[in-house]
Amino acid sequence: MKKGVATFTLDHGRCPPWLFNRMVNLGREMTRVLIEEYGPDEFVERISDPVWFQSLGTVLAFDWNASGLTTILTAALKEAIRGQERQFGIFICGGKGGTSRKTPDQIQFWGERISLPEKSTEQLITNSKMSAKVDSALVQDGYTLYHHAFFFSKNGAWAVVQQGMNTNAKSARRYHWFDRLTTDNGQLTTDNETIDFVNEPHKAISAQTRHANVLNLVAGKSSKTRETSVDLIREGYKRVKSDLELLRKHSNEMSKVVAFSQDGEEYIAMELSRNDFFHHPVELENFANSKYLDRILQKLSDRKPEDYKSLVSFQGVGPKTVRALSLVSEIIYGAMPSYIDPARYSFAHGGKDAIPYPVDRETYDKTIEIMRKAVNRSRIPFTDKQKALRRLAA
Repeated sequence: MKKGVATFTLDHGRCPPWLFNRMVNLGREMTRVLIEEYGPDEFVERISDPVWFQSLGTVLAFDWNASGLTTILTAALKEAIRGQERQFGIFICGGKGGTSRKTPDQIQFWGERISLPEKSTEQLITNSKMSAKVDSALVQDGYTLYHHAFFFSKNGAWAVVQQGMNTNAKSARRYHWFDRLTTDNGQLTTDNETIDFVNEPHKAISAQTRHANVLNLVAGKSSKTRETSVDLIREGYKRVKSDLELLRKHSNEMSKVVAFSQDGEEYIAMELSRNDFFHHPVELENFANSKYLDRILQKLSDRKPEDYKSLVSFQGVGPKTVRALSLVSEIIYGAMPSYIDPARYSFAHGGKDAIPYPVDRETYDKTIEIMRKAVNRSRIPFTDKQKALRRLAA
């Protein structure tokens, strides 16, 4: 799997109709040429690359550093292939706001139209839901998702492009996912689960901004936290509830708390004060007096999930639930999660002064050549073609 994260300034306003129409026309031609040249699977994989996605949006005339590039480009591509999805061999579901919630139904619709195996369609829907759950609940970076688009090919390649906003930082962050369903001699099989959503799904990550104290529960360092969270739930609701009440009680006064080691045999005494919680990356919350959290934890305990993926995929489990279990796992049982932002600061192809790394000239030239060839082969008016080439040259 590849997952990329890109951060941009949060902009406002609407895309003018004349610009959107031109983006649709050029987007249709770029898509046609790229699929003819490389195939539908390759096109879907390129969409999952945050740099390539950004370059495509820029060539189609949108501001390179604006958050609106994500939503407008996705909408333009979806409109560009409307009615020609089966000819192109790619399908785009979801979008911005309320449209994002229609993603599972749209995947189901296309799965039936192109006769995908039922298990394959179900797996694509699961992939859509889990990618959204990871970026909204398991990577708590302060960005609230408001856009979710799911791209897939008739051969089972799939990508997710979703975006969240942070109004305090006045920025938006885009998340990219990519993988392929399993095949046997070119045919999709019924065994399509090929990825681990809850353990290190991040690769090829780039961003303009990193944040401190990001609770990252999919990091390899968080494995003990995930294991302990599952063990707590499986032990029963009363155990989780009592642990949460213990944290709340001792956050208000200096006290001694028994912290057991992972084997459950040895223990040490820890002194906790209210200040320990105020300076903790996970802010002190009134976990013990939340009726909604209580209901979710009780339902989870009754379900007794087998693993962390089953736990987080349970309906109703969100950021607060996993934060509560993470805090108990860390403070009482010593299973500390990662608080490092999984996004890495990076430029598209490196920097001229070798910061953060030297320019990758081969990749740089290849990206430009692919875009230039697609624009030249597109069937659009000459003036529009020249404008696109000038944007690419810039």
